[in-house]
Amino acid sequence: MRKPIIAGNWKMNNTAEEGVALVKALKPLVADAKCEVVVCVPAIDIPAVKKALHGSRIKLGAQNVHFAEKGAYTGEISAKMLLEYGVKYVIIGHSERRQYFGETDETVNKRTLAALAAGLTPIVCIGESLEERENGLTEKVLDRQLKEGFQGVGDFSKLVIAYEPIWAIGTGKTATAQQANDAIAYIRKRVKKLYPHSNAGRMRIQYGGSMNAGNAKELMAQPEIDGGLIGGASLKPQDFAAIVHFDK
Repeated sequence: MRKPIIAGNWKMNNTAEEGVALVKALKPLVADAKCEVVVCVPAIDIPAVKKALHGSRIKLGAQNVHFAEKGAYTGEISAKMLLEYGVKYVIIGHSERRQYFGETDETVNKRTLAALAAGLTPIVCIGESLEERENGLTEKVLDRQLKEGFQGVGDFSKLVIAYEPIWAIGTGKTATAQQANDAIAYIRKRVKKLYPHSNAGRMRIQYGGSMNAGNAKELMAQPEIDGGLIGGASLKPQDFAAIVHFDK
């Protein structure tokens, strides 16, 4: 059985003080959650949010990690630094990192391997643009990302893949439940083919394209969808809690 995982990506939102207020409001709302709950917060918020999460089952996540243990990488953060503050999860390869900051499949691969080696659980984002989908290239794009972004990964049950169709992030557009399920089923099938000893049957794959309180139940009812990577809705405790409780 794959335990569902709902992770909030705060992106570049919330000061430390605002983040603490958010998780204090969220904690009682998700105390009885049956799924795994994660908040991925700006790096500067991590110490304060860690303290505020004390006593809850909500896991702490970061939004990026560098592939080197240390060195002349101004502005970057190592896995060791994250671990010191109790970080369990880290988002890697989000489409915004790829679009605005030059992230590539190669650097995604290096960051993923570094996170796994350190004992962090990567949430690795893959997905196609609107133009690629309309041109029938979805599977080709996913194949490339899986081949180049996951080389050297052994046990895929130790990471999470977030399928995020780029055209459905922050646009209000959402893939239909069937579209999302089909893409995620394809990802699982290709991982099994490309990496035969990957333990892909236990790998969790989230949907990361504008999941919200209104569509979470339908999306999570699909057999291949194991959770959601939530953007805007994760900034509102009531909305995020409604997604966490998709089964009610």
